[in-house]
Amino acid sequence: MPNDDDPATLAEAYKAGAKLEELAAKTGRSYRYVRDSVLAAGVTLRPPKILIPECPPGMVNLYEQGASIRQIGAKYGHSYCQTRRMLLHAGVTLRGRGRVPYEIGRQR
Repeated sequence: MPNDDDPATLAEAYKAGAKLEELAAKTGRSYRYVRDSVLAAGVTLRPPKILIPECPPGMVNLYEQGASIRQIGAKYGHSYCQTRRMLLHAGVTLRGRGRVPYEIGRQR
């Protein structure tokens, strides 16, 4: 019977859905050892899941009223990429580029 920290056993557990962190904790080995063992066994690692926070109140409304992603990001303290991900996660359909500038605080 193979050891829990055997590269083939680690690879099978990873392919079955276990996370590298879980395998490291279970075996008492380092994350790097587990990762290297799984890669050496020829397994392609799954892409990391990006955690996307919920949009703060008013963010979607600002975008729908014409504010740019950069303007919204600056207002809420998020990067352009994070703001864009949050809007997409909230189900917003993004506009094309080159729209008329919008001033935050201006009523339409």
